[in-house]
Amino acid sequence: MYSPAHFNETDQAEIERLIDAHPLAALVAMTGAGLDANHLPLLRDGEGFVGHVALANALHREVPDGAPVLAIFRAGEGYVSPNWYPSKAETHKAVPTWNYQVVHVHARITWSHADKDKRRAVALLTARHEKAVNGASAWKMGDAPADFLEELLGKIVAFRLSVERIEAKSKLNQNRSPADIAGVADALAGQGRTGIAAAMRRPPKA
Repeated sequence: MYSPAHFNETDQAEIERLIDAHPLAALVAMTGAGLDANHLPLLRDGEGFVGHVALANALHREVPDGAPVLAIFRAGEGYVSPNWYPSKAETHKAVPTWNYQVVHVHARITWSHADKDKRRAVALLTARHEKAVNGASAWKMGDAPADFLEELLGKIVAFRLSVERIEAKSKLNQNRSPADIAGVADALAGQGRTGIAAAMRRPPKA
């Protein structure tokens, strides 16, 4: 990923926050037919990630254990108009751009048809997201009839990503003045793009 030094995201806490807040990743892998991308929710599990695909998805047959994959987590983004820079009225030295935050996880994938791994992947993902949505009323795997759950688990394949490296980019007008940054953040917030606006207002890491 092209990333000038001033856009490199090196704050590990921010990187983990982005992954946690935007768990639907684009999982990119090379197959015999070329690049293949699947959009899958992933969850941190120790040093790696867990997830699952449908048994009908050919990905687990076309991509062998240990193959390299790229998981892309895209966070907030938004078009930036030159009109939002206070400095534009003085110098007119401004052009449109796009602000965004993204995390690329380079990893190796390992598949599993084992019932325990499939149950674990589903349990971890549901526990994480059900608690966020429903709190104490969160749906649990035990709420479904055992035979129904067993049938559905038979239709998925679990996988684990072993991380090799992570790179992240926060393109947030760091190359502009504080006044220009504030002007863009206010404009994006006014459009309802509060996530990217909040990221722009984050104090620089000491």
